This record gives sequence, C-alpha cells and structure tokens, in this order.
Amino acid sequence: MIEVSHLTKSYGSVTAVDDISFRVEAGEILGFLGPNGAGKTTTMRVLTGYMPATEGRALVAGFDVFEQPIEAKRRTGYLPETPPLYPEMTVHEYLSFVARIKGVPGGEREQRVTSSMERTRIDDMADRHCGKLSKGYRQRVGLAQAILHNPDVLILDEPTAGLDPKQIIETRELIKGLAGDHTIILSTHILPEVSQTCQRVVIINRGRVVAEDTPDNLTARLRGAETVSLEMDTNGADPTPALSAVDGVTRVTVTPGAAGLSRTEVETVQGRDLRRDLARTVVTNGWGLLELRSMRMSLEEIFLHLTTEETDEDEGGADLATATASAAENEDA
Repeated sequence: MIEVSHLTKSYGSVTAVDDISFRVEAGEILGFLGPNGAGKTTTMRVLTGYMPATEGRALVAGFDVFEQPIEAKRRTGYLPETPPLYPEMTVHEYLSFVARIKGVPGGEREQRVTSSMERTRIDDMADRHCGKLSKGYRQRVGLAQAILHNPDVLILDEPTAGLDPKQIIETRELIKGLAGDHTIILSTHILPEVSQTCQRVVIINRGRVVAEDTPDNLTARLRGAETVSLEMDTNGADPTPALSAVDGVTRVTVTPGAAGLSRTEVETVQGRDLRRDLARTVVTNGWGLLELRSMRMSLEEIFLHLTTEETDEDEGGADLATATASAAENEDA
C-alpha cells in the first residue's frame, strides 16, 4: 500500500509538486501520468527516499518514508528512467552485487538472481557486460534489480522505454503478473500501455493532481454523454428523424458517404445503453446496418483534455518545467 498526503516539493521559489494526495491499494497497479515537467519523477524520487519533501507525508508498505526511511526502502523496488548500471560488470555480477546491497541472505542470492533474470528474459545475457547492452536490455536489467529482493512496492519510471514491441508485450505481462503480490506505480508516456496494464490512473499537471479514477470512469465523466457510431445503407433516406425519436437520444449527426452509405453519430444521455433500440429502429425502417459501435474517449484524449491549457498558460508551464529541471539538477549535483 502507498499513501501520499498533501505532498509538496519546492526548489527555492519553484514548486515542482504542489500539495498532492493519492492512495494505491495493496496489489493494485496505478498509472501515474503527466506531461514533461509535471512533477512525476520528483514525486517518485520522494517516495523512494532519493530526495526529501518540503511538506506532507508519504507511507510505503505502512512505513513513513521520512521517519522510517530504511524500513520503507527495504520494501521498495525502484526502476528509474535511466537504470543505475555499472558498465564494467556483467549482468550476473551486477545483480549479485545489488542482492548483497539489498540484504538478500547469502543462501538465497543465487536463486533470486537467477529468478529475476528469467522473469525479465535476460538470462541469456548473464555474462554480457552491462556497458555492452542495448537500451532495451539495460531497461530489463533495471527491472530485474527492482524485483530482486521481492519488495512489497514497485515504483517503475518508464519501464518499457527502448523496448521493441515483443519486449513491451513481455514486460507488460510481467508487470501484470506482479500485481496482487506487489503494489505498483507505473509511470509511462505510452498511454495505451496504461489502459492495458493499470486498474486506476492518476494524472498530474503543473505539480497538482487533476484526475484520479479508472480509465472507464474518466471517460464517462469527461465526455458527459455516450456516443454510438452507425454505418448504414438508408437508400438515400435521412435517418435523423427516426433516430432522434428514440428515447434517450440527444443529438444525431449524419455524414453522407459513398455508394449510398452514411456514417451517423448518435449522442445519448449518460449511463444509458441504447444500442439495441438504435439497431431495432434501423431494422424497422428497412435500412442495412453495416456497423454499430460505442465510441469511447481514448486515454490520449483524456490526457490531452486534462493537461492542455491556453497558450499563454502553456508558456508559463514551460518556464516552470525549465526552472524545475534546473533546480533538480542543481540539487542532484
């Protein structure tokens, strides 16, 4: 379980994370999304104890990150955007080294190292030096070190960055397989990845949480109405009157197509599934129904809706992101 309460992180006059609160239940996978400079990486660095917060509280596996940092870190596996590898070590040597650092008992180390390599599909690279690995393999070694000590909590920053499509699918299945036994925060710019992997989503913009819900609930809240798309052969007739007469329909938009076909979008009141009624109306009128499907807001559309603002505000946000990045670099130095 992860619980963040009124967390704030400032760099001088710049506030990178501004009073955010959210909770991740035990065994849940939470997607953590936001544009560049939104405060995602800063939040994850605070949760993993890499930097202190200015204000607020964070619990990881029941331990306070600031008051009980050692206990919290023991129960956390962290994959940063750039995995912390030693190029002169082989993959096996590196993971064995990490196992010792993380306190894995001597009698269990070899088994844990072997298991983490097999689960991340890098066992064939055991004797390859980390400095000779491709970006995709470096990412998978980073994931292997994160799960090595079987932590309660996994915090993954761009875990599929640099992977090819096959590796992305394998990593997605691995992460989904870790759910239940592990609580996971997944930060990624690959939005379809979140839709297929995460039960809930937190979207952060300008250091503040702007949405927290399941992708399905976000879609319903933001669209405000359900939309059904139909492709029909109406023999030249206008379907608007008949479809508008269906109880619950609020608007009908017809786009004529080739060969007498038309594409029609029907908006209905939220929470009502009118697909059967619409299909019945089409059949009753003797029209040919080629396609009928619900149109859903994609996660990309939700993300853009919540994070895109007026041009002058965007320019201010770019200045904030630049200042934040500069401050973070100075602190890391």
